[in-house]
Amino acid sequence: MYDLLIIGAGPAGLSAAVYGARANLQVALLEKGLPGGQMQNTTEVENYTGFKMIMGPELSQVMYEHALHLGVDYHTADVEKVELEGRIKKVHTTKGVFEAKALLIATGAEPKQLGAKGETEFRGRGVSYCATCDGAFFNEKRPGMDKGLIVVGGGDSAVEEGAFLTRFNKVTLIHRRDKLRAQPILQKRAFENPRMSFIWDSTVEEIIGDQAVTGVRVKNLKTGEVRELPANGVFIYVGMQPNTDFLAGSKILNEAGYIVTDETMKTSIPGVFAAGDVRDKGLRQIITAASDGAIAAMSAYHYIESQEDAKADPIG
Repeated sequence: MYDLLIIGAGPAGLSAAVYGARANLQVALLEKGLPGGQMQNTTEVENYTGFKMIMGPELSQVMYEHALHLGVDYHTADVEKVELEGRIKKVHTTKGVFEAKALLIATGAEPKQLGAKGETEFRGRGVSYCATCDGAFFNEKRPGMDKGLIVVGGGDSAVEEGAFLTRFNKVTLIHRRDKLRAQPILQKRAFENPRMSFIWDSTVEEIIGDQAVTGVRVKNLKTGEVRELPANGVFIYVGMQPNTDFLAGSKILNEAGYIVTDETMKTSIPGVFAAGDVRDKGLRQIITAASDGAIAAMSAYHYIESQEDAKADPIG
């Protein structure tokens, strides 16, 4: 029996573990793989406060060691199902059943894959899913960064992030249809941006390069024509997928599968909290996930305290 059980050991879960342990809670982390989540697949992190630059796996290890130093238990297991209702929360895993007074879900979200040849090979070496994270690496003022950037997608994220990337380089947005799906105001800004151009009715067939991305092969879906375009980077925005399969049908999910919380990270079920990219939120960054985790841990602490007070004074 734990006070606080955390599913997911990315920055949200690790931050929550630190804050929970410092609040003198008995805390356990459940993670299906390496600690750090998507940080493990991130090369250079330059926008996490306090570090001018740190490698993603290194930041993961530092956070992980911090949690262990404070006495947090760490278990590697796959979650199969959860029992969220009731005073005691139960998590069924491949390593058995874990119980806790409060449960924090911090399982994150993953970008949907484009499925183009070379996408996996060049991830972190020119292929990115986050302009805020990686845009500055492709500044045209840096040597060799004069080929421009490719953005794939046609929704709000693709258009908004594409516009952000024009701060660093010229951008070509490739969309499989003949018009964008983004909000009209975003479209207007994009079309008026002199550093953005558009290729319609087309898909990226292959991402090419050597040590890093050097270009893409693009196929026109109407004519069948395939051509090669030079590029230093490819930013893919074809959707995100929250890691909430084990919560299928739960009332804490919205239609897109994200967990809905208030600003204190509480869900609609007492004693169940969520933090990080798995939440229905705007900005998804390491620092915002860590912030969510800290808030969630303290909300869980106050929840547990209120439950203990209620048991001690059932009449009051």
